[in-house]
Amino acid sequence: MIYTVTLNPALDKTVEIPSFAADSVNRITTMRTDPGGKGINVSKVISKLGGQSIATGILGGDTGLAIQSALKTMGLKTSFRFTEGETRTNLKVIDPVNHTNTDINEPGVTVSEEILNGLLAQLTAGLEKGDIVVLSGSLPKGSPRDTYYTWTGACKKAGAKVILDADGELLEAGLKASPYLIKPNNHELSQLLGETLATPEELNKAARRLMEEHGIAKVVVSMGGKGALYVTQDETIYAEGLKVPVGSTVGAGDSVVAALAVAEESGMGLEETVRLSTATGGANVMCSGTQAAEYEVIQELLPKVVFQKIQ
Repeated sequence: MIYTVTLNPALDKTVEIPSFAADSVNRITTMRTDPGGKGINVSKVISKLGGQSIATGILGGDTGLAIQSALKTMGLKTSFRFTEGETRTNLKVIDPVNHTNTDINEPGVTVSEEILNGLLAQLTAGLEKGDIVVLSGSLPKGSPRDTYYTWTGACKKAGAKVILDADGELLEAGLKASPYLIKPNNHELSQLLGETLATPEELNKAARRLMEEHGIAKVVVSMGGKGALYVTQDETIYAEGLKVPVGSTVGAGDSVVAALAVAEESGMGLEETVRLSTATGGANVMCSGTQAAEYEVIQELLPKVVFQKIQ
């Protein structure tokens, strides 16, 4: 089973505003709302890929209830814990004229260590050997900065493979517990190592250094429109980015993580994993808001994925 953990979920409100401008009256032309947060986005895409997951995390207030209800309507399994306060609502502003995406994110609820520890105990009690746990996204206020270190270690001890998708100090802390797979982008990896990494060859060397230093099995480095790098102990593949019409880039990385989790659970080889995750990422870029692309669209993109092995 795949478990996705979203400790700081959100109700994502996505609006289109042509020629969006600060210090001005802006008029919305289209709007949609979706249950969001990185782990929740992963669960939505896993379902479209034909897989199953259990979405867990922390919710609060009427917004939290709305998110839980929406996920159940989608047919997703959930196991959230509720706390005081109101789950955040995030505003995503898409400007189709200037081709920009602007995020305006609320801070969300404040949590206690008691709530966090209770959720972790609930999660690990249900884990079995070979399960996959996706830890991703920001932390709510009140969380220790080493939360992902603690959670990665606990899930590994319970027999699960941990996929960690975080950045900055959250990623740095989580690395110390040796997650199974990490998915930084090229800028996050550069920041982590204090270097400017641009080419696939440079990113490959940096990823392998992290794998050796921290006991990580796999690293996937996303490079935006330029594609992604897939690094395992035995080989490295560079996949070019797909040229698709852009609806919204929000959640594109989460869709790649979803495909990686599904591929890992089903035992796919690296080339098949590269095709699936690249096509899934491309299909979700074509969608509005953080809705998940239909599998038929992903299937259409699979033959268009171009990749090559590098040294």
